[in-house]
Amino acid sequence: MPSISVRRLYQDNVKKLDLVWVAGSSGTDNRIHADQQRPTLALVGHVNLIHPNSIQVFGLAEIQYLNGLGETDAQRMLDQLFALPISAIIVANDQPLPKGLRAQCEQHNVPLLTSSQPSPYLMDVMRIYLARVLAASTIMHGVFLDVLEVGVLITGESSMGKSELALDLISRGHGLVADDAVELYRIGPETLEGRCPDVLRDFLEVRGLGILNIRAIFGETAVRPKKVLKLIIHLVKATDQSMRELDRLNIQSETQDILDVAIRKVTLPVAAGRNLAVLVEAAVRNYILQLRGIDSTRDFIERQTRFLREQEHAADPD
Repeated sequence: MPSISVRRLYQDNVKKLDLVWVAGSSGTDNRIHADQQRPTLALVGHVNLIHPNSIQVFGLAEIQYLNGLGETDAQRMLDQLFALPISAIIVANDQPLPKGLRAQCEQHNVPLLTSSQPSPYLMDVMRIYLARVLAASTIMHGVFLDVLEVGVLITGESSMGKSELALDLISRGHGLVADDAVELYRIGPETLEGRCPDVLRDFLEVRGLGILNIRAIFGETAVRPKKVLKLIIHLVKATDQSMRELDRLNIQSETQDILDVAIRKVTLPVAAGRNLAVLVEAAVRNYILQLRGIDSTRDFIERQTRFLREQEHAADPD
């Protein structure tokens, strides 16, 4: 189950959220876990004693409420709060720390952070951050590209020409996201985001040419930091058997499940003389048309059906 430490969360957001670590330093390794029973939105939120958040946030209303309680009631509320599983507490809006909060954090090894940012903004940033770093992920072999604003993953066996095809597409104005190892993250119920490992960013390996720095060769617009995966182009060697098994009308929409998300898949036979870059662009354009409700195969079948009916009617007018 994906998780991160409070230390990493602090380091990644300290500048953006103006975070200050004021107590509970012994809890730096407390873990924030992704939970299949709760969405990422529920990992951080205003103080909640019924459905506790992993990161409890004290905003203006929470501070005002706690300060309005008597000393006994305030202590009772803090006791209830720290009886819950908490990874960290953040006091937002540059508010002064409520009485007794620092001591409770030290006692229970709960990191206490403060921020000058408003609590709604702080929680929005934290939720987006946690959704990204705690997303279910996998690594796939292939080349991931931005083709006509569509995230396209080119897969296939070794020596099928994936990198050469990618280089051809990049030279035609499309963008490279990742080569060889593509990190895929499920950032939504039906959304996969592809990224490139830091060590491979900007590079493309082409047999005979070696490692190419795509950003240096083609410019800044030739690379993308990430892209949502929409289409898989799978390259196969064109043989008599594979060509016979191929659905020429592509009536059945092929998909591939990745992290429980169904991704549209197109299989392209690779043979001498085939312009794969043009075929990939055509496949992407056809996919875009299908999203708009325009299905060329369906239209062709309907036209043929009408033609046959008209022929039958002309032959037998009665």
